[in-house]
Amino acid sequence: MNIHEAVTVVLVSQGQLLMVRRQPHLPSFAGFTVFPGGKVETTDASGHTALPAVEGMAMTLLVTAAREVKEELGIDLDAEAEAGRVQGVQALGEATTPPGLPVRFRTHFLRVDLSAAPPAAVCDTGELATAEWASPAEWLRRYDAGRLLLAPPTLDTLRALVADPHCRRVEALADDGPADVPRLLEPLAGLKMILVASNTLPPATHTNAYLIGDSHRVLVDPSPANDAEYTRLCRLIDTLGCDEILLTHHHPDHRQYANQLAERYDVPLAMSDDTRKRIKALEPDYFGTLTLRTYSEGDVVTRWLGQPVRIVPVPGHDEGQLALMPDNRAWFLVGDLIQGIGTVVVSAPEGHMGRYFSTLEKVIALDPAVILPSHGQALGGVYRLQETLKHRRAREQAVLDLTRAGLSPDEMLPQLYAGVDQRLWPLSRRNIDSHLLKLREEGRL
Repeated sequence: MNIHEAVTVVLVSQGQLLMVRRQPHLPSFAGFTVFPGGKVETTDASGHTALPAVEGMAMTLLVTAAREVKEELGIDLDAEAEAGRVQGVQALGEATTPPGLPVRFRTHFLRVDLSAAPPAAVCDTGELATAEWASPAEWLRRYDAGRLLLAPPTLDTLRALVADPHCRRVEALADDGPADVPRLLEPLAGLKMILVASNTLPPATHTNAYLIGDSHRVLVDPSPANDAEYTRLCRLIDTLGCDEILLTHHHPDHRQYANQLAERYDVPLAMSDDTRKRIKALEPDYFGTLTLRTYSEGDVVTRWLGQPVRIVPVPGHDEGQLALMPDNRAWFLVGDLIQGIGTVVVSAPEGHMGRYFSTLEKVIALDPAVILPSHGQALGGVYRLQETLKHRRAREQAVLDLTRAGLSPDEMLPQLYAGVDQRLWPLSRRNIDSHLLKLREEGRL
């Protein structure tokens, strides 16, 4: 996978720090609060900027910084420099997106200090939803209150600026964490996302395990792919602690080794009753002598930042699938309702397209601030859910039209999934069958 070069600009003026929130429709870091910046373009190599040179940093990166800030916010750093209002430019460090995510960047963090009052920012609404100046302490307070979705390098930089407003180097940017444990992220305060290599469907390679809870720590969907990854995960959980393990549903890439983990840490293994029955039918000895706990709608599993975290059933992909949401709707852990990487298979007997549609509609109506999928990045807002529902409705109409035109499911498969890896066509065929079943149940076929 290619790693794209990018620049992010930590713009500081009179103790105020400029941060922006990305639009929810963007393909990466949708809805995240970030510093302004973007990908290096080929034309930047021949560009020019009035920003002073930075030792060890290519001029191309400075050109990118000035261009991106002007395009996104209407702030002309070249004009600021020519007017003598740029007090200093400093390379804070660089960070690389971890493996397992759909798009990876090597991002260079550039601090630019302005002497004048913070200039007004006018957002390019194609990329940015908001832009605001506030003190680093205020930005960190909002994160700690669960109101900001942040990538690790942004959080590291923010904490460094709070600790030292004159910070000129953020050592944590280059720290990917211990190599002998899975990568740990905390996109929302108090909610840990663990990137566990799993036996999932391509293009995904990892399943997100989540550790949630103020005091009662619930580990959601630990599913290491093999003994080596199991050992790596255990090293991490040994330090973090775990009081309960919860399975969103019964599929192997959400429950592999979960029984062994529950036994190792002597904690209950929780799920829906439907999930319990399906696992038991597939692997009669899976549960052994474990303490089992079953949840249903509205049950409180733990608390997050003081908020009760409740069970929300989300059938469709899997009849027994459970989701989690705090009472203030700050986030919604959706399992495989949608995916940040790839697409969801809805297949009988556990899947049902009609209930899948209904569940999407229900979660969209709840309007949680952040969506936490089992595969891929966290997502700000319900935009991806809305687009998934729109896509499924369009796909269903195409299945209906092609069926009425006399095509069989096998004949319509190449037309409907022309851009999909043909190794995945057997799974795509199941989606067609599920659409046909829904159409027949509704009397449209």
